[in-house]
Amino acid sequence: MRKNIVAGNWKMNNDLSQTEALITAIKQQTQISNAEVMVAPTFVNLYPAFNALKESNVEVIAQNMHFASNGAYTGEVSASMLKSVGVGTVILGHSERRAYFNETDELLAKKVDAALENNMRVIFCFGEELVDRKANNEETIVNNQISNALFHLEASAFKNIVLAYEPVWAIGTGETASPEQAQDMHKFIRQTLAEKYSTEIANSVSILYGGSVKPANAKEIFSKLDVDGGLIGGASLKAEDFFAIVNAF
Repeated sequence: MRKNIVAGNWKMNNDLSQTEALITAIKQQTQISNAEVMVAPTFVNLYPAFNALKESNVEVIAQNMHFASNGAYTGEVSASMLKSVGVGTVILGHSERRAYFNETDELLAKKVDAALENNMRVIFCFGEELVDRKANNEETIVNNQISNALFHLEASAFKNIVLAYEPVWAIGTGETASPEQAQDMHKFIRQTLAEKYSTEIANSVSILYGGSVKPANAKEIFSKLDVDGGLIGGASLKAEDFFAIVNAF
């Protein structure tokens, strides 16, 4: 049975004191939920966050990593480094990484391989831009992003992969795909997995929606059959809003 997951991606927000304050607020929220709860601070705050949350049911995850185990990659962080500070899950392929740092499907395939080789769980992101949606090309874009980066994997690898569909036109814009649009795409994604692997694999993989999820719309979005949770941006920076989304399950 696939898991419900709500992951807060804090992006490049919160210094150490702000991180500590947000974690304190998170720990004060009711933590009885039908979902796995995750937060992704910046690299420099991963270890303090891990220590602060290790007795809670909130997992600390990373926003990115490099594919190499070590070497002359100034400013980068490896899977083993993340694991050494208690991090076992990493977000890969976020639309901002693709857009601002030119991350390609081929590069992301190498990152996915590195994470899995280090027994890490991957939240793999993908999604179309507005021009693709207007051209009715969203399914082709999503299919290509998934197949190019993931379909070299054995079926067994998907026990450590969570998918996150993020329509780029709905990130940080205040726009949100309708619950029906989210469901339609999530259903397509699951069908794509079934065609490549099996219905069993497709039905076992959690697929999150990421695109301006808020307390006001979370319950309706999460109620859809193929939506298993959310990758939350701005709303995850306020503990009250974040746990209102978590408790939408």
